[in-house]
This record gives sequence, C-alpha cells and structure tokens, in this order.
Amino acid sequence: MNERELLADRFEENRTHLRAVAYRMLGSPNEADDAVQEAWLRLNRTDTSGVENLGGWLTTVVARVCLDMLRSRTSRREDPLDTESPAQVADRGSGIDPEHDALLADSIGLALLVVLQTLAPAERVAFVLHDMFDLPFDEIAPIVGRSPAAARQLASRARRRVRGTASVPDVDLAGQRHVVDAFIAALRGGDFDALVAVLDPDVVVRADVVPPGAPAEIRGAQTWARQAIAFTRGAQFVRPALVNGAVGAVLAPGGRLLRALSFTFKGGKIVEVNIVADPARVRALELSVLDE
Repeated sequence: MNERELLADRFEENRTHLRAVAYRMLGSPNEADDAVQEAWLRLNRTDTSGVENLGGWLTTVVARVCLDMLRSRTSRREDPLDTESPAQVADRGSGIDPEHDALLADSIGLALLVVLQTLAPAERVAFVLHDMFDLPFDEIAPIVGRSPAAARQLASRARRRVRGTASVPDVDLAGQRHVVDAFIAALRGGDFDALVAVLDPDVVVRADVVPPGAPAEIRGAQTWARQAIAFTRGAQFVRPALVNGAVGAVLAPGGRLLRALSFTFKGGKIVEVNIVADPARVRALELSVLDE
C-alpha cells in the first residue's frame, strides 16, 4: 500500500466522525458532505508528515470550513437547513448505517438543529465542538479566532440560548421512535383509540398531493384518525425511518417509495404531520429506513 492509499484509508476511518461534526454545525446533510470533501482536498494539498493526531487535525479543518460556510450563509441571509426536503432514501436492509446510528444515540434531531440555526457562526462552532464533541477551548480558540477565555464565553452564551429557547419540540429520538412505533401499530391494527392516543388533540396534518376537492390541511386528532384508519390495509407497507434527523415513516409497497411522513413531536405526542407524495419532492428526500 502506497502513502496515498494509506492516507485515504486513514481519512475514511474518520469520515463518519467528520460528517457528524459538519452536520451538527451546518444542519444540512448536503453541506456536511461538501465540508468533508473540502477537508479531503485540503488533506491532499498539505504535508501532514508531522501531524501526530490526524483525526484532530481533520476535525479542526472541517470546523474551519464549516465556520466559513456559516459566515458566508449569514452574509447572504440564507437558511439551508433541510427541514422540508431532507435527502435520499436508503433502505439498508440489515439496519441503519453508523452515521444514523450515531444520530439516534446522540438524540440530535431537527429541533436542536433549528435552535442552533439561531446562533452566531462562532457561537455555534464553539458550542458544537465543546458540548457535543468535547474539544477543549485551547483547540477551539484558534478555529474561531478568539482567546480560550473568549471561546469559552461563546460556548456559554450559546448554551444559555439553547437551554432558554421556549417551546422546543422533543429531540429525544428514542422517545420519538416509541411514539412512531405506536402510531404504525395503531394504523396496522385499525385501532382508532390507540391512534388518537399518540396524536395531540390539535394535531395539524398537511399533504402536498391530495385528491381533487380534498383539503391539503386537516386539524384535530379524531378528524384525521378517522381518515387514517381507512388506510389500514396499506399500513402494512408503512415502516419507521429517519427523516432529516428525526424519526418519521415511509410508505413503500414492494420497496417502491410512494410517501414519506415527517412528524413534529411535543410532550410525547405527534403535533404535526407532513406527508410528501409529489414524485419530485420524494426523489429529493433524505431518509433512512429503520429496522422494526
């Protein structure tokens, strides 16, 4: 194995970690992939023979790339968080891949990413690196261009804002999975009461494709439950899935994806459902089907 192949192997060993760092900073799977790719390009242009901790070096590079992307996004006043059209479907057969497994373990979902989106770029980088990945402030300081004490203040300020945000939806993915499993079981069993039990009384359900004359939005647990129960026969093809970092569901008879359901959770119940059925939007979705 030559030196370049060895370097590539060492980079691949760190790829999952690097993408996790980038995703938490950027909130966008596509941009996270771009940041990791840029780190690979920089690695190829740099003499790393004197680098003792390649993983740490790569984390620093990805963090700086993400900081530049966040600052550029702020200057353009953009919001690329993939909340409405999260990326592609991947049924992995034997289970979810390590990156999505890490998402479940860490309980990082849409809600926290939305809160992080409100932070200034330097605050977000300092908070993510320290509070989520245990990087010391001595190493964070040069990334954000501050002293270690100033970097600590950035993270502290971000932490207060994250904790103080009101009405944040549930981000506990294990809890989300429990609710979605109960939702799917109620659908399959045609159990009206069990379905109503997992829905907030004022649940809002929106669909991007509806029959002529049908409403695109339905409100109320009992109203929607009555319609959903009529779908019992097709419910055997509904499976739990990660939808943009949160637990949702997909309808895929014969392995052909027809619809994706994304949920907003609060207080252990589903408060909002978005049903995506438009073929163009379905192709743009990023989902990962979960084992049952």
